[in-house]
Amino acid sequence: MELTITKFAHLQIPLEDVLNATKKFHHDNIIGHGGFSTTYKGRLLQSGKLMEIAAQRFDCKHGEGDLEFLTEISMLSDLKHANLVSIIGFCDEQDEKVVITTYEAKGRLEQYLKSLNLTWTQRLRIAIGVARALSYLHYDKGRDYAIIHCNINSNTILLDNNLEAKLSSFEHSIKQSVYNKVEERIDTMGCVEPGIKKTRDVTHKLDIYSLGDVLFEIMCGSKAYFQKEDDRYLASLAEYHNELGKLKNMVLPGVWLWIGEDKDVSCCSKFMECVGDWYGVLG
Repeated sequence: MELTITKFAHLQIPLEDVLNATKKFHHDNIIGHGGFSTTYKGRLLQSGKLMEIAAQRFDCKHGEGDLEFLTEISMLSDLKHANLVSIIGFCDEQDEKVVITTYEAKGRLEQYLKSLNLTWTQRLRIAIGVARALSYLHYDKGRDYAIIHCNINSNTILLDNNLEAKLSSFEHSIKQSVYNKVEERIDTMGCVEPGIKKTRDVTHKLDIYSLGDVLFEIMCGSKAYFQKEDDRYLASLAEYHNELGKLKNMVLPGVWLWIGEDKDVSCCSKFMECVGDWYGVLG
């Protein structure tokens, strides 16, 4: 780990600065939890400028989390896109491993799925932002490799002050020079194409399927996975309604309150048509 981390030495931030920024990782500053980490908000003085930050603190006490920590740094240090979170730096000191990124003030998309304050236009813009982020990860010509995110869901999609989508959480991501199948752990319930989950073969189609789930969540105002309903998945319900030609019945009722002009109705109908057929790309 030490030999590898030196590649990113220019991004190192002293632990003392991180502790000051997060008030010593105070529980009041917690804004998210992951499988191997807890994320805190804070204010960091960097180059004479006080900035809002998110500090992802990895739990590596039992040998777990080391790879995720390094992967997060490696990915974010190479990536620059309007719809991705930006890395500010990291801390690797006194058994503390923390990745510092920009703080997205509006939080996680999942918080707004059912909100009638999130208009149809805003939902559409968020969906387009996530799609642009994926296009960049999968097909950007400026890199000699593609990136499979492996963890796209409404919890890893953040929103800035302008409600623009910012994809985060790259600790499970994979770099590939071509889209070869690889073996990788998959933990995200409800956002994994069934065939992929069964065989454990990961390609860029995993991200495409997960994007489809997120589009349905945005449209329906519901999470992709219903743990309290016999492990039901939004995807299977959507496919059922689509086959009956009743996909419109799944749309969050408030959507129709926002749509007034003919062009808006046409746009919403086109959106439903696209996400209704999304699983076809995996055939």
